[in-house]
Amino acid sequence: MRRARTILPWVLTLVALLSIPLAAAQQDEAPAVSVDPLHKPLDTLLNQDVRDGRVYYAALKQQRATLDHYVASLDGPAVAGFATWTADARLAFWLNAYNAFVLQTVINHYPIRGTSSKYPRSSIRQIPGAFDRLQHRAAGRSVTLDQIEQQILPTFNDPRVFLALGRGALGSGRLRSEAFSSTRLEQQLAAVRAECLDQVQCAQVDRVAGVVNISPIFSWDAASFITKYGPEASTAYPGRSAIEAAVLTYISGDLLGTEKAFLKANTFRVVYETFDWRLNDLR
Repeated sequence: MRRARTILPWVLTLVALLSIPLAAAQQDEAPAVSVDPLHKPLDTLLNQDVRDGRVYYAALKQQRATLDHYVASLDGPAVAGFATWTADARLAFWLNAYNAFVLQTVINHYPIRGTSSKYPRSSIRQIPGAFDRLQHRAAGRSVTLDQIEQQILPTFNDPRVFLALGRGALGSGRLRSEAFSSTRLEQQLAAVRAECLDQVQCAQVDRVAGVVNISPIFSWDAASFITKYGPEASTAYPGRSAIEAAVLTYISGDLLGTEKAFLKANTFRVVYETFDWRLNDLR
């Protein structure tokens, strides 16, 4: 018994010493990514079924109960006091709501086999009134997708949001594999802006052809881009239309040095690409 009492302090000391590296490693680990509790179901679905902006719609349809429950929660007790939420919380809410409504609209009609010659056969545009007539409930009101984009989102004065919308099409901004969160919103929207130049359908600087190709999304939401970037843009790109100058200012911060010099010369043409309405289906 006396020997046990003698050894015990040494054993405790050894355990404590061995624990120090583990504790230090734990302190060095990045904190867990936080997601607003309301949006955790959507975050899980996006993580499972979205890859590089494309969606496993067939798989999502098989687990639609989770999506339907989340969509229903957007107009339930969890959004009580919505008007008192922070601006970031409200903006994250509307971005997630829009993207969830699009996903639900698609799987309600999936697989899409439209007959209109104006759009690809599987396009979300083959669903009658998908953007301008179908009503959704959120935060105590009935809204269409167009109303969210054209009336609600502009009030936040942040044009990056229009490239954060997953419109169910390859030509849209890249749908993220995560939900937007009030605590990480600035970081997420900064990534949305930077990703624009990595996507041909968003913006592409062609120095050889003397052309800057840009998405028609910029023209759809021209007022927001002009309001945000117009004052800075007018002197940087004289002779350009207000929207062209605003878009060039928007993309210039993420360009390489040679591309910035190309823009500064201001001798190129700006061309709006045709929007690609093919479904962003990962089949």
